Amino acid sequence: MTSLRFRVGGADDAAKVALLHADSWRRHYRGAYADSFLDGDVVADRRSVWSSRLAAPGDSLTVVAEYDTELAGFVHVVFDADERWGSLVDNLHVVHGRQRTGMGAALLTRAAEAVTERAAGPSMYLWVLEQNTQAQRFYRALGGTCVEKAAVSAPGGVPSRLNGSPHMLRVAWPDASLPAPRAAH
Repeated sequence: MTSLRFRVGGADDAAKVALLHADSWRRHYRGAYADSFLDGDVVADRRSVWSSRLAAPGDSLTVVAEYDTELAGFVHVVFDADERWGSLVDNLHVVHGRQRTGMGAALLTRAAEAVTERAAGPSMYLWVLEQNTQAQRFYRALGGTCVEKAAVSAPGGVPSRLNGSPHMLRVAWPDASLPAPRAAH
Protein backbone atom coordinates (compact mmCIF):
# COMPACT_ATOMS: atom_id res chain seq x y z
CA MET A 1 0.00 0.00 0.00
CA THR A 2 1.30 3.45 -0.91
CA SER A 3 1.40 5.97 1.89
CA LEU A 4 1.71 9.73 1.74
CA ARG A 5 3.53 11.55 4.47
CA PHE A 6 4.73 15.06 5.13
CA ARG A 7 7.81 15.78 7.19
CA VAL A 8 10.37 18.46 7.86
CA GLY A 9 13.17 18.32 5.31
CA GLY A 10 16.78 17.99 6.38
CA ALA A 11 20.29 17.95 4.97
CA ASP A 12 19.82 14.39 3.66
CA ASP A 13 17.06 15.66 1.35
CA ALA A 14 19.20 18.23 -0.49
CA ALA A 15 20.00 16.11 -3.56
CA LYS A 16 16.39 15.00 -4.15
CA VAL A 17 14.98 18.47 -3.53
CA ALA A 18 17.57 19.98 -5.91
CA LEU A 19 16.68 17.51 -8.66
CA LEU A 20 12.95 18.26 -8.33
CA HIS A 21 13.62 22.00 -8.25
CA ALA A 22 15.79 21.78 -11.39
CA ASP A 23 13.18 19.65 -13.20
CA SER A 24 10.46 22.12 -12.31
CA TRP A 25 12.52 25.05 -13.58
CA ARG A 26 13.27 23.17 -16.80
CA ARG A 27 9.55 22.57 -17.36
CA HIS A 28 8.17 25.96 -16.33
CA TYR A 29 10.92 28.58 -16.67
CA ARG A 30 11.80 28.15 -20.36
CA GLY A 31 11.81 31.51 -22.03
CA ALA A 32 12.53 33.41 -18.80
CA TYR A 33 15.72 31.51 -17.94
CA ALA A 34 18.38 30.81 -20.54
CA ASP A 35 18.30 27.35 -22.11
CA SER A 36 22.07 27.13 -21.62
CA PHE A 37 21.52 27.43 -17.85
CA LEU A 38 18.47 25.13 -17.69
CA ASP A 39 20.14 22.46 -19.80
CA GLY A 40 23.54 22.97 -18.20
CA ASP A 41 24.45 23.69 -14.59
CA VAL A 42 20.98 24.20 -13.10
CA VAL A 43 21.23 20.96 -11.11
CA ALA A 44 24.60 21.92 -9.61
CA ASP A 45 23.26 25.40 -8.83
CA ARG A 46 20.16 24.03 -7.10
CA ARG A 47 22.21 21.38 -5.23
CA SER A 48 24.46 24.11 -3.84
CA VAL A 49 21.46 26.20 -2.76
CA TRP A 50 19.59 23.32 -1.13
CA SER A 51 22.64 21.82 0.57
CA SER A 52 23.17 25.17 2.26
CA ARG A 53 19.51 25.83 3.09
CA LEU A 54 18.81 22.41 4.53
CA ALA A 55 22.06 22.19 6.51
CA ALA A 56 21.37 25.50 8.30
CA PRO A 57 17.66 26.36 8.05
CA GLY A 58 17.76 29.40 10.36
CA ASP A 59 14.38 31.16 10.24
CA SER A 60 12.99 28.88 7.56
CA LEU A 61 11.28 25.53 7.16
CA THR A 62 11.20 23.02 4.33
CA VAL A 63 8.38 20.48 4.29
CA VAL A 64 8.74 17.49 1.99
CA ALA A 65 5.95 15.25 0.78
CA GLU A 66 6.75 11.61 0.11
CA TYR A 67 4.91 8.65 -1.32
CA ASP A 68 6.62 5.78 0.42
CA THR A 69 10.25 6.92 0.16
CA GLU A 70 9.94 8.88 -3.10
CA LEU A 71 9.90 12.67 -3.03
CA ALA A 72 6.56 13.95 -4.36
CA GLY A 73 6.96 17.65 -3.61
CA PHE A 74 8.24 20.27 -1.21
CA VAL A 75 7.58 23.75 0.09
CA HIS A 76 10.12 26.12 1.62
CA VAL A 77 9.09 29.04 3.86
CA VAL A 78 11.25 31.90 5.12
CA PHE A 79 9.57 33.33 8.21
CA ASP A 80 9.10 37.10 8.49
CA ALA A 81 11.07 37.75 5.29
CA ASP A 82 9.40 41.08 4.56
CA GLU A 83 8.12 43.70 7.00
CA ARG A 84 5.05 44.47 4.89
CA TRP A 85 4.24 41.13 3.24
CA GLY A 86 5.28 38.68 5.97
CA SER A 87 6.69 35.22 5.42
CA LEU A 88 7.97 34.16 2.00
CA VAL A 89 6.90 30.89 0.43
CA ASP A 90 10.20 30.73 -1.40
CA ASN A 91 9.57 27.49 -3.26
CA LEU A 92 6.66 25.16 -3.89
CA HIS A 93 7.30 22.35 -6.33
CA VAL A 94 5.46 19.10 -7.05
CA VAL A 95 6.75 16.17 -9.11
CA HIS A 96 5.33 16.51 -12.62
CA GLY A 97 3.32 13.28 -12.45
CA ARG A 98 1.69 14.32 -9.15
CA GLN A 99 0.53 17.78 -10.22
CA ARG A 100 -3.22 18.44 -10.13
CA THR A 101 -3.69 15.82 -7.38
CA GLY A 102 -4.04 18.21 -4.43
CA MET A 103 -0.38 17.86 -3.46
CA GLY A 104 0.40 21.55 -4.08
CA ALA A 105 -2.60 22.67 -2.03
CA ALA A 106 -1.59 20.33 0.81
CA LEU A 107 1.95 21.72 0.78
CA LEU A 108 0.75 25.33 0.71
CA THR A 109 -1.56 24.53 3.62
CA ARG A 110 1.39 23.19 5.60
CA ALA A 111 3.35 26.35 4.81
CA ALA A 112 0.43 28.47 6.02
CA GLU A 113 0.14 26.42 9.22
CA ALA A 114 3.85 26.92 9.88
CA VAL A 115 3.52 30.67 9.32
CA THR A 116 0.58 30.80 11.72
CA GLU A 117 2.55 28.89 14.37
CA ARG A 118 6.05 30.37 14.00
CA ALA A 119 6.00 33.79 12.33
CA ALA A 120 5.63 37.13 14.09
CA GLY A 121 2.90 38.20 11.66
CA PRO A 122 0.01 36.38 9.98
CA SER A 123 0.68 37.22 6.32
CA MET A 124 2.58 35.33 3.65
CA TYR A 125 3.49 35.79 0.02
CA LEU A 126 5.36 34.26 -2.89
CA TRP A 127 6.73 35.23 -6.28
CA VAL A 128 5.61 33.50 -9.49
CA LEU A 129 6.93 34.05 -13.00
CA GLU A 130 4.60 36.19 -15.08
CA GLN A 131 4.67 33.53 -17.81
CA ASN A 132 3.59 30.77 -15.40
CA THR A 133 -0.14 31.32 -15.79
CA GLN A 134 -0.99 27.80 -14.58
CA ALA A 135 0.64 28.50 -11.20
CA GLN A 136 -1.04 31.89 -11.02
CA ARG A 137 -4.46 30.26 -11.46
CA PHE A 138 -3.56 27.73 -8.76
CA TYR A 139 -2.60 30.45 -6.25
CA ARG A 140 -5.71 32.52 -7.02
CA ALA A 141 -7.86 29.44 -6.49
CA LEU A 142 -6.28 29.15 -3.04
CA GLY A 143 -7.10 32.74 -2.13
CA GLY A 144 -3.90 34.50 -3.19
CA THR A 145 -4.05 37.99 -4.67
CA CYS A 146 -1.56 39.43 -7.15
CA VAL A 147 -0.30 42.66 -5.60
CA GLU A 148 2.89 43.60 -7.44
CA LYS A 149 5.03 43.04 -10.54
CA ALA A 150 8.86 43.12 -10.44
CA ALA A 151 11.88 42.15 -12.49
CA VAL A 152 13.24 38.62 -11.96
CA SER A 153 16.63 38.42 -10.25
CA ALA A 154 19.17 36.28 -12.07
CA PRO A 155 19.74 32.89 -10.42
CA GLY A 156 22.97 33.06 -8.46
CA GLY A 157 23.33 36.69 -9.51
CA VAL A 158 24.51 35.63 -12.99
CA PRO A 159 22.73 37.81 -15.60
CA SER A 160 23.46 35.41 -18.48
CA ARG A 161 21.14 32.88 -16.82
CA LEU A 162 18.15 35.04 -17.84
CA ASN A 163 16.58 35.62 -21.23
CA GLY A 164 16.06 39.34 -21.51
CA SER A 165 14.18 40.94 -18.61
CA PRO A 166 11.47 38.55 -17.38
CA HIS A 167 9.02 39.61 -14.69
CA MET A 168 7.50 37.97 -11.66
CA LEU A 169 4.32 38.64 -9.72
CA ARG A 170 3.96 38.86 -5.95
CA VAL A 171 0.98 36.83 -4.74
CA ALA A 172 -0.07 37.57 -1.17
CA TRP A 173 -2.27 36.20 1.58
CA PRO A 174 -2.86 38.81 4.34
CA ASP A 175 -3.88 36.03 6.71
CA ALA A 176 -1.99 32.74 6.36
CA SER A 177 -4.75 30.89 8.18
CA LEU A 178 -7.04 31.45 5.20
CA PRO A 179 -5.53 29.77 2.07
CA ALA A 180 -8.40 27.63 0.94
CA PRO A 181 -9.93 26.71 -2.37
CA ARG A 182 -12.28 29.42 -3.73
CA ALA A 183 -13.75 27.10 -6.32
CA ALA A 184 -13.06 23.71 -7.82
CA HIS A 185 -10.32 23.73 -10.44
